Amino acid sequence: MSKIRLFTIGFTKKSAEKFFTILSEAGVKRIVDIRLNNSSQLAGFAKRDDLRYFLRTICSIDYTHIPELAPSKEILDEYKKNKGDWSVYEEQFLELMAERNIEDKMSSEIVHKDCLLCSENEPLQCHRRLVAEYLNDKWGNIEIRHIQ
Repeated sequence: MSKIRLFTIGFTKKSAEKFFTILSEAGVKRIVDIRLNNSSQLAGFAKRDDLRYFLRTICSIDYTHIPELAPSKEILDEYKKNKGDWSVYEEQFLELMAERNIEDKMSSEIVHKDCLLCSENEPLQCHRRLVAEYLNDKWGNIEIRHIQ
């Protein structure tokens, strides 16, 4: 099986110009939005419907939303709102992905040159990194590239 190049990106701390330029220059074919909440006013240019339009119009990039790759509201709230511990969040989210069997459900969903999107600027403490690494551990054929 050939390698899947899987990009990841967060939209915060980026202007729209920088964000769309990074995606275009990387050769991204489709954004896979893995945010639980993707229609908040706080998302700015990355609000679901606006983002879909901008991606298609500016970059000829497709868009899909796969909420099964997002943490549950309870896990997210405990970490964000209650200032939870990252290691606890990571453990809970990894367990949730295993319970959801995302490696089986996503086998035909994630394709070469897709880009996992969330809000965090850096991938280190972000669920997009966990999703990419989890899928690579299960499939063994993913080249992960965090683009900034």
